[in-house]
Amino acid sequence: MIGIGESALNRVIIVSNRLPFTVREESGDLKFIPSIGGLATGLSSYLEFLRYHPAVSQGYIWVGWPGSTIRPERRGEIQTKSLSEFNALPVFLSEQEIEQFYQGFCNKTIWPLFHCFPVYTNYSEDQWIHYVEVNRHFCRALLEILRPDDTLWIHDYHLMLLPGMIREQLPSATMGFFLHIPFPNYEIYRLLPSKWRRRILEGLLGADLIGFHTNDYKQDFLRCVLRILGHDSNMGEILVGDRVVKAETFPMGIDFEKYHSGACLGAVQQERTEINEQLREAKVVLSIDRLDYTKGIVNRLEAFQIFLEACPRWHGRVVLLLIVVPSRIDVDRYESMKSQIERLVGMINGKFGSPGWTPIIYMFRALTFAPLMAMYSASHIALITPLRDGMNLIAKEYVASREDQTGVLILSEMAGASKELLEAIIINPNDRNEIAEAIVEALEMPEEEQIRRITVMQERLKRYDVVHWAADFMEELTNTRQTRNKYFAKVLSSSDRMQFIEDYCQSNRRLLLLDYDGTLVPFTVHPHTAIPSQSLITTLSDLASDPRNEVVIISGRPRDFLEKWFAGLQINLVAEHGAWIKERGQDWRMTAQVTNDWKPKLKPLMERYVNRVAGSFIEEKDFALVWHYRGADPEPGRIAAQELKDHLLALTANIDLHVLQGNKTVEIRIAGITKANGSLLFLSRGFYDLTACIGDDATDEDLFAVLPPNAYSIRVGLGVTLARHAVPDVQEAVQLLGELALSRNVIHGGRR
Repeated sequence: MIGIGESALNRVIIVSNRLPFTVREESGDLKFIPSIGGLATGLSSYLEFLRYHPAVSQGYIWVGWPGSTIRPERRGEIQTKSLSEFNALPVFLSEQEIEQFYQGFCNKTIWPLFHCFPVYTNYSEDQWIHYVEVNRHFCRALLEILRPDDTLWIHDYHLMLLPGMIREQLPSATMGFFLHIPFPNYEIYRLLPSKWRRRILEGLLGADLIGFHTNDYKQDFLRCVLRILGHDSNMGEILVGDRVVKAETFPMGIDFEKYHSGACLGAVQQERTEINEQLREAKVVLSIDRLDYTKGIVNRLEAFQIFLEACPRWHGRVVLLLIVVPSRIDVDRYESMKSQIERLVGMINGKFGSPGWTPIIYMFRALTFAPLMAMYSASHIALITPLRDGMNLIAKEYVASREDQTGVLILSEMAGASKELLEAIIINPNDRNEIAEAIVEALEMPEEEQIRRITVMQERLKRYDVVHWAADFMEELTNTRQTRNKYFAKVLSSSDRMQFIEDYCQSNRRLLLLDYDGTLVPFTVHPHTAIPSQSLITTLSDLASDPRNEVVIISGRPRDFLEKWFAGLQINLVAEHGAWIKERGQDWRMTAQVTNDWKPKLKPLMERYVNRVAGSFIEEKDFALVWHYRGADPEPGRIAAQELKDHLLALTANIDLHVLQGNKTVEIRIAGITKANGSLLFLSRGFYDLTACIGDDATDEDLFAVLPPNAYSIRVGLGVTLARHAVPDVQEAVQLLGELALSRNVIHGGRR
């Protein structure tokens, strides 16, 4: 066990693939080199905020890989220094793990696929195995330091399995996850092998809150969860077993003040002066990106060539300052792209350049803060045109850096930042002509219009900076946990359970109202296959044989099904949500005089939806029609269900019919036939010492609403309900009934 501030409470544990520094061993000495850009830069301001606001958090720990392979004998020393000086816990990886996990699965599978480049995607089982193992490695490291009051915030695509792994070991952990890259749509995501795509989604759903930069990414994630795992969502909330998981949008901000005031620094002004002297009076178009095929650098250069061909009047008056930051330089595809960029730069300069004017100034290097700020402030235009980008903070940094509010941002609509920086010139990065036209528009934009646009964008960035982004995420994480607690407040606790059984044992007249599907048996694709187990029959028989009990199965099932399985028991049956009642020892009887002249008119409409949605079918009951879509593809099934419901509601507005959307069903039946009305016969017969009702869906809510205030009403599954209590699943409901039945035997055996 690692001792880290034993007295600290409510810590924030940040987890990412990389620590905010790289450790290198040079001539026997250990050097800790701060990281520039990326998550480290983005979160540094928030961590400073935590440091100076102890009321918000009692400190933080950053967990991640230190950026290089470390000899085993130096790891203890590095760990000690990391903890004491940087509040960081290093997770050490071997060269093979780095190669197979980071260079392999992360950068050759997840990165290209999630950025919608399936042609570049590699599907290596060995790399997947290493991805799983490295996530386990992080899990083991975290389990050594996590405490009950810690808040865990996991970042990015390298660790998508980690939330699920932590949840298995610490079910009550408070945990958020943020994805800093796009989440692909279903048709792209499903290209992953079935096992991988399920494991990744299940891993992410281990978090309480999952954050995305844009609503599009969130919706794509929710669709994949629905279509692959079958979990539906409501307002971004997903019920996963006994937990509530929230997916939400949080566009990442920047440290606005840092970039807005950066131009005033002496080192920045000196660098800017040198740039201005070199470029003289030329308009500067800045392009700065990592070397990556997602950034659209080649398209950008080809668009600049089109601009130069179409606008000779700008020759000698404009310069493209092209900064390419080294990235994954040991990957063949990146080396090939670098060569292509350099060939294009050379060709354009050779074709259009002249003595005293070089159209493109190209630099292949990383930049520290001062030269970066100098280039931001010296540039008249920023050309940011990624083919696909999760957010792109460079666009935000450029806007923030414009101290005099001049300048123009040309931004790809494929970058997440385009959803916020609406005053930029938004372009399609695949349309070279559109980019060329945007350059002309930017060069000719009046200064008044530049100031108007930059001012609006700066105000937006200032209001929602990186501290607000992180605090917003943490606040929503707290709210999500409160939502979970709201649901769990109704979960039948062990003490509630004991009280229920004790009240049951001490009562002399009991009424037990039991739903069937989703309560006594799990749902199946075809209703006729959801048959009761022998153990359930035995439990119901034991309950019904107790003379103090009145047992009622009140279901939406047709009467022939209920009679087939339960007629031999001393129980009452209510079929089709109350249309038919069969009391013990009596025949079936209708609860109301109704007709079915509406069926021939509405059944053809429902049949059209059967034809449209593969796997759906119609179940015809005596006084109802039910469209089932449990066996259909979840997303089209859900959409069609809503359409069918709306269509039926419109057609039956002036008819005495009721349309109900249930659990993977749309049902239309005679109005006034409800489980509540079907139960009134039994509820009105006299005083019961104990009334209990167990059900799972909207039809049972009608019944919960008419129960006596002291009744034990129990919903199967979590959700908003009128019931007093809830149990997570069918197994728990049946087990509870078994305990009631067993309590009679215990009493009669003299052991109670």
